[in-house]
Amino acid sequence: MAQDDAGSAKTLDKVTVTGSLIPQTQIETATPVTVISADDIRARGFSSVTEVLQKSSMATGAVQGAQTSASFTQGAETISLFGLPPGYVKYLIDGRPMSSYPALYNGSDTFNNISGIPVDLVERIEILPGGQSSLYGSDAIAGVINVILKKSMDGAAFSFRGGGYSEGGGGSVRASFADGWTSADGRVNVLGGIQYEERDPIWGYQRDLTKQFNPNGYSPALASRDFLIFSPFTSYKFLDPANCDNVKGLFGGTMDLQNRPGFGDGKYCGSFDTAGYRTIMNEKKSTQVYVHGTFDVNDNVQLYGDALYSHEQVKYHAGSGYMWWGTNRSFGGYFYDPNLDDLLNLQRAFAPEEMGGKNGFNNTMSRDTSKSLRVTFGAKGIFGASNWDYDIGGTYTEYKLSENSYVRFADAAEKFFVDRVLGPQQGLDPYYGNYGVFTPDYAAFYTPITPEEFASFTGRAVTHSKTSDSMIRAQVTNGTLFTLPGGDAGLAVVAEFGKQKWDYAPDAGYLDGSIWGQTSVAGGGKRDRYAVTSELRLPVLEPLTLSLSGRYDAFKASGRNIDKPTYAVALEYRPIDSLLIRGKYGTAFRAPTLSDLYQGESGFYSTVVDYYNCSKLGFSPDDTQGCPALYSSRQYFGTQAGSIDLKPINADVWSAGVVWSPIDRMALTVDYFNWDISDEVTQQSARGLSLQDYRCRTGVDDINSPLCVATMEQVTRNAVGMITEIYTPKINVSNQQLEALNASFNYGYDFGNWGDLSVRASYTEKLRHKYQQYAEDGYVDLLNDPYWSSDPKRKADASLTWLKGNFSATWYTNWFGSTPNYAATFTDKGYAGNRAAKFGSYSRHNASISYRILDGLDVSLMVNNVFNKMPPYDFSYPGTETDPYNSSNFDVYGRAYYVEMRYAFGK
Repeated sequence: MAQDDAGSAKTLDKVTVTGSLIPQTQIETATPVTVISADDIRARGFSSVTEVLQKSSMATGAVQGAQTSASFTQGAETISLFGLPPGYVKYLIDGRPMSSYPALYNGSDTFNNISGIPVDLVERIEILPGGQSSLYGSDAIAGVINVILKKSMDGAAFSFRGGGYSEGGGGSVRASFADGWTSADGRVNVLGGIQYEERDPIWGYQRDLTKQFNPNGYSPALASRDFLIFSPFTSYKFLDPANCDNVKGLFGGTMDLQNRPGFGDGKYCGSFDTAGYRTIMNEKKSTQVYVHGTFDVNDNVQLYGDALYSHEQVKYHAGSGYMWWGTNRSFGGYFYDPNLDDLLNLQRAFAPEEMGGKNGFNNTMSRDTSKSLRVTFGAKGIFGASNWDYDIGGTYTEYKLSENSYVRFADAAEKFFVDRVLGPQQGLDPYYGNYGVFTPDYAAFYTPITPEEFASFTGRAVTHSKTSDSMIRAQVTNGTLFTLPGGDAGLAVVAEFGKQKWDYAPDAGYLDGSIWGQTSVAGGGKRDRYAVTSELRLPVLEPLTLSLSGRYDAFKASGRNIDKPTYAVALEYRPIDSLLIRGKYGTAFRAPTLSDLYQGESGFYSTVVDYYNCSKLGFSPDDTQGCPALYSSRQYFGTQAGSIDLKPINADVWSAGVVWSPIDRMALTVDYFNWDISDEVTQQSARGLSLQDYRCRTGVDDINSPLCVATMEQVTRNAVGMITEIYTPKINVSNQQLEALNASFNYGYDFGNWGDLSVRASYTEKLRHKYQQYAEDGYVDLLNDPYWSSDPKRKADASLTWLKGNFSATWYTNWFGSTPNYAATFTDKGYAGNRAAKFGSYSRHNASISYRILDGLDVSLMVNNVFNKMPPYDFSYPGTETDPYNSSNFDVYGRAYYVEMRYAFGK
């Protein structure tokens, strides 16, 4: 941790720490910094940078990931600091920004995928909570995370790690090799490293909680409707003369005749075990290569360069619920069977046996292939005999993503099932003249197909996307600008210029409808950016230091200039050597992302109150309860897209805290953080547009005003005056307020012959969190209203490490406070709802032991989740649920074992 050496801070040489541009001797400054070293990562059993960050006490927010089936970014990994959006975190590698992930989080937001950082080549990770835009620019609202890679080594080192889960699946191996070389005269230093990793997936059927539909819910477990015929008038119709006998061998022999009372005749063919045919941990293969080098031209000039390349393939499956076919997509919803005089719909799932055998779902997994590159070159040194340092360099980053998905081709699938089941069309129905007439062979419908037949109408579609960011950066620094009573004043000035690009090009089949049941949205754009940053550090008095920083960012896109100045004022007060009182106030922002500006148009169906038509029947906008459903719940076709008119998201952020270090190797920190965020981006409100349309049409507002003209262009009505379409682009309208407390404690003591003990702990508590989506809405309490958020209020982690000679052992605990059950999140009644309750606090424990067998050779055994603790069973879920636990807060992976061997050559 940053505070570990606080007691000896004054003896340190000046170093640059994340959170300041000016080298200084004090490690603890006005900006709290949590440092996690490579030794910490290894001792706590963490297997990736993602796991390190997600276990941090500050990562209190839920994020989508491997357990979020069919999400837009199931193959990516990220975190949420303090429950704020993932895109509000600025990620750096060695102080330079990472390239954004090309696919969009939740289909709309730009973020960073952190899975491709080689954990074996990490020197340390630094986490800076709070707004940091005055130094680091856009996105640094929730905080900054800086991953520092290794820069030097004495000789070569090899590491191998392997392990798996006691419950099955998830087996992994990781190997890395790194070597450093320094020339005889010490002027050249080169380090190179490579890491390779493989990991098996975990399937739902490998865990008791996820292998079947919920058997212990408040309602009976219900099998999936894998072969179903239903009518809009008479509901389920079972028309299989074989009573499901022909399909009983599917899904491992678990298919059978099922019944759902209350739905027509209630009968269909289904399985309770289809829920398990999805991945809950991604399969992964990755390789990272890293090179860093420096060359001392002379005493005043050093050339430097580094490159990091990552190639990663992630495979996952959304599950059997997303591998199906039905007539509703191909024939306008229903077809008419004259023999039954009814409108019907056919729906059937595809089983693994139909895809190529018992493990057929392996053949239809999605494959995301990522290729990222980061290259930096530059020169740094001193201007002559002056006190001015300089650092001039250029960085280029790019991220290429290929999303290879298994799809059903619409025309081929329709032809196959027409030929096999439906037969030729025989005109249109006699009642509506809209639905095709067919006399299907229902026995053929309730019959498995062969893998060859399945392959005849399925295949793969590939979406290609890319982001890139090029930057030239120049910094000059003077750490002894002039002398004040408290010491030397320091100044740093930085200028940056860069170009950013984003392109998302889905397979054409998603856009033209030739892929069955799936759509996508294209988008792309580019912009130039400029920035000037300055920081001034003033030791006004020996115990009092004042720091000022300011930054101006400008983004030029589509002929429009989007700019934002930010600033920060920070104080450090040390009344005694062992006590630091600190505070900081500043502004932060997030510029409109390229996806915000250039995301293409997409469509959806929803309902809205047609206030204008309700008003014509005598219902005012504040009382439409009696208005007919034709108007009070009017279905419309909505379109949404990015907008080049967006402005930055703004935030006022301040913090205050203390650091107390009364004795050597002991430090206690407590810091309070406050965010007031405005102008957040959200989709424009259809309800608000309908209300404004009412005001314009009834004369409350001038119908010829620019506001009314724009509104009536977005709300489309048909010839009889009914709403048919509403255009809802992205706009700046939402607000968010957050207060949080973070505390840490670090202690170490040398017991002599008994060894050395160290304790490290961190605790975060959210004190207040409110959100307002639209100006006409009230604030939502994200902290206490489970309908809006199930994030824990409190989270902590702690480790205890014992070192004695060649032996070391660590016990690590991760804990978070109470969380709501499903029933509390289901309705706006919250904890007052039926079956609503809270789960108590939850903790997991890791343990590791390491032993140095001989000089240079260390062997470690790590056990994660020592007690094999699973999520609390949530009995408030219904019997239709596939995973009766909150996957945002918990996972069902269970206990993991790893063995690691590290060998340093020449030791």
